[in-house]
Amino acid sequence: MILLRRLLGDVLRRQRQGQGRTLREVSSSARVSLGYLSEVERGQKEASSELLSAICDALDVRMSELMREVSDELALAELARSAAATEPVPAPVRRPMLNSVSVTGVPPERVTIKAPAEAVDVVAA
Repeated sequence: MILLRRLLGDVLRRQRQGQGRTLREVSSSARVSLGYLSEVERGQKEASSELLSAICDALDVRMSELMREVSDELALAELARSAAATEPVPAPVRRPMLNSVSVTGVPPERVTIKAPAEAVDVVAA
């Protein structure tokens, strides 16, 4: 089972550690007990919206950014769970590497690329 509180705690911990800050610093700034913040980061406690707001303020992170990152983590966890519940994922197919080529001063209609279709992604600039 995917627990939202665990994903949220992981993201909060990464944010804090990415800033090189301690639990004590953030808990003091957010006016939250160190033990409670630790439990939130470990996914053992559900944080209220007020508490999340205080932690985000202490970390100088927008709550929308925090939630976006949690949402991305949740989507990945759901995909992984879905893939694990169905057929095994086939091994990746090794394709030949292509060199990067830059073409300037040539009209786009004059450029021809010859390569295996499955090995090329063409993006219009």
